Amino acid sequence: MSSSETNNENVETSELIQDAEPAIEVNAEEAVQQEEFADAALHDEIARLKDQFVRSQAEMENVRRRAELDVEKAHKFALERFSKELLPVADSLEKTLESVKGDDELMAGVREGVNLTLNILMSALGKFNIEQIDPVGEPFDPQVHEAMSMIDAPGAEPNSVIAVMQKGYLLNGRLVRPAMVMVSKAAAPGSTINEKA
Repeated sequence: MSSSETNNENVETSELIQDAEPAIEVNAEEAVQQEEFADAALHDEIARLKDQFVRSQAEMENVRRRAELDVEKAHKFALERFSKELLPVADSLEKTLESVKGDDELMAGVREGVNLTLNILMSALGKFNIEQIDPVGEPFDPQVHEAMSMIDAPGAEPNSVIAVMQKGYLLNGRLVRPAMVMVSKAAAPGSTINEKA
C-alpha cells in the first residue's frame, strides 16, 4: 500500500470518527437522561412502596387494637343477658320483704330468710360489677331513670325522684335496666294551696 492510500484512509477514518463523535455524545446524553429518568422512577416507586408499607402497618395496628377492644367488651359485658334474667329475682325478693308484715315469729323468720337470700344475691351481683340504682331524692336523670309519672310533691325539689317503683341496674357502668321512678313536678306559677277549703 502506498503512503497516499494510507493517508487517504486515515483522512477518511478521521472524518468518520469526527462525524460519529456528535452521535456518540447525543447517545451518551440520552443514556444519561434515561438513567436519570429510571432513577427518578425507582425513587418514586420506593417512596410509594414505603408509604404503602407504613399505611399497612398502621391499618394492622388499628385492626389489632379494635380486636382487643372487642374482646375486652365481650368479657366485660358477657354477663349482661344473664344479669337481666336475674334482676326479676331480686325484684321479687324486695317485693316479698315489703309485703311480709306482722310481728309474729313465723313472719319474722320469713322476713329474715328472704332478707338473707336477697343479700346473698346482691353480693353475688356486686362481685360481677352489677350495681343497683336506687335514686330516691336524687335529681331525675333520663340516662338512667325512666319516669313513670310526675306528681306534685310540695316538700321535694322539682324534677327530683320521690319514689322508685323498680330499681335500675348498671353492669360495669353500662345501663342494664333503667330505674322506674316517680318524679316531682315543678309547682305551677300562681298556684297556691287553699288551706281553707
